[in-house]
Amino acid sequence: MLDAPLTRNLSHSSFRLRCFPELQDRRWILALLFFLCFLSVLLGNSALVYVIRRVARLHSPMYVLVCLLCVVDVLLASVILPNMMLNLLFDWSHISLAGCLIQMFSTYFLSSLESTLLLVMALDRYVAICKPLRYMDIMSSSAFLKLLVFALLRSVSIMSALVVLAGSLRFCGSNVIQHCYCDHMALVRLACVSTQRNHAAGLAVIVCFVGVDIPVIFFSYVKIVKVVVRAAAASEERLKALHTCSTHLMVIVCFYLVGTITFLSGSLNIPIATGLNTLMGVAYILIPATVNPIIYGVRTKEIRRGLQRMFKLGERKIASLKVSSGKRQTLRTSGQEPTSLTLQK
Repeated sequence: MLDAPLTRNLSHSSFRLRCFPELQDRRWILALLFFLCFLSVLLGNSALVYVIRRVARLHSPMYVLVCLLCVVDVLLASVILPNMMLNLLFDWSHISLAGCLIQMFSTYFLSSLESTLLLVMALDRYVAICKPLRYMDIMSSSAFLKLLVFALLRSVSIMSALVVLAGSLRFCGSNVIQHCYCDHMALVRLACVSTQRNHAAGLAVIVCFVGVDIPVIFFSYVKIVKVVVRAAAASEERLKALHTCSTHLMVIVCFYLVGTITFLSGSLNIPIATGLNTLMGVAYILIPATVNPIIYGVRTKEIRRGLQRMFKLGERKIASLKVSSGKRQTLRTSGQEPTSLTLQK
């Protein structure tokens, strides 16, 4: 009789992550796929950041935002993918409650920061196309810095509240989290107390980010399309503006579509198979991080030109090194000392 109350008063301090238990026989293949995804995220986003930093023409607010988006994608993938691969390869599935909450905060903080960056990018394009003469005044360095501070404060405050509420729960049932990382609702489902506040907090997060960001982004692009269509400028300029907007919209759709379904299914208790829910939770992070560098690198003319310019510069350096080494070799075979004056000649 005393065992039941005693068990209810206990709370787990460590958990096990179950990452695709239906595919345990093929976990090496899964680990390889996730490794290739992680590698593509690192290489693609790092290359884009390198190009934007090296090419002076790309030091405008829009490309700085693209650069920040790439950094956030790399950090977000680094928070979950290494642990997932260790789990699949060596069955290192144990995680402490503190570690789980830290991973949860990092994941949701970076995801919300990415959402805010996409919002700021939409506003930047709105000002650039709808109010081009006032662009430098509106998107000044101080205004840009204020937007970034706002993005950080909003993400930190809202996600801290979400994680603190999850950490205040007692977990006296199962300690197995049915997910590849510490997902909020996957952890909350293990609680043996009322979780109404947690469900309400999850819905508040959706309202604050999806419910606010998507309408503002949609309104911005509707205004942009109207201005572009009505503009008396050449058709080439219209196509260029629409091309830029369509690039941003592709990134936005990749980010919000899967993310919204994942959040809503957990917060509203929509019945979705565990494996599918886990897959959507991972895809929500991996797809944007993998696709963003390809979309921006291929579809943005300025970035593409920057890449081409850097490749040409690299080829010239390699060619000049080959020529100088060939001259040194020729001088050595002829018995002359390869001085710097001789090489210049």
